[in-house]
Amino acid sequence: MTPTEPATLDGSGPAVPARPPLPVKMVIAGGFGVGKTTAVGAISEIEPLTTEAAITEVAAGVDDLTHTPRKTTTTVAMDFGCITIDPTLKLYLFGTPGQERFGFMWDDIVEGALGGLVIVDTRRLDDCYAAVDYFEHRQIPFAVAANAFDGKVEHTLEEVRWALDVADHVPVVVFDARERGSVRDALLVVLELALARTES
Repeated sequence: MTPTEPATLDGSGPAVPARPPLPVKMVIAGGFGVGKTTAVGAISEIEPLTTEAAITEVAAGVDDLTHTPRKTTTTVAMDFGCITIDPTLKLYLFGTPGQERFGFMWDDIVEGALGGLVIVDTRRLDDCYAAVDYFEHRQIPFAVAANAFDGKVEHTLEEVRWALDVADHVPVVVFDARERGSVRDALLVVLELALARTES
């Protein structure tokens, strides 16, 4: 049976089919250990699909754990979650692996995405250069989100913009990957940017 909704507030008049929300693909990218999996988990309305694997001694020798000493797992393929923004729009979130050695997966993950959120750790901005370059070269709308580790960031947004050398039209914001509302606000920045691009 097709879901229906009343055409008027009092329920009179013919019922019309209720349209499902428009699906929109969004990518959450960034370097190793910046908070991509945390962000997807914080915002997803379903149990997120993760491909976390234990960090082995070999991987620990390759990946810099200086600023993330408590990190024991890492994404080896992708994270997936979704969030209904309103009755008309639903975001499907795909988190990329952060390490360069898994970069070959990015093209498949990003295919069909409306935009991207590049998460950065301001203590190690150089780890996110590859993600910024990726979206710039493919001309995919994106925003930069500085994750407030321990409730703070190490640089101002102006310093982050300068260090990453991103264009003026690229939004640079601060957010907390652990907080649902904060992640939502950052994603809405990307969504507004992407929709403006499609309308121009």
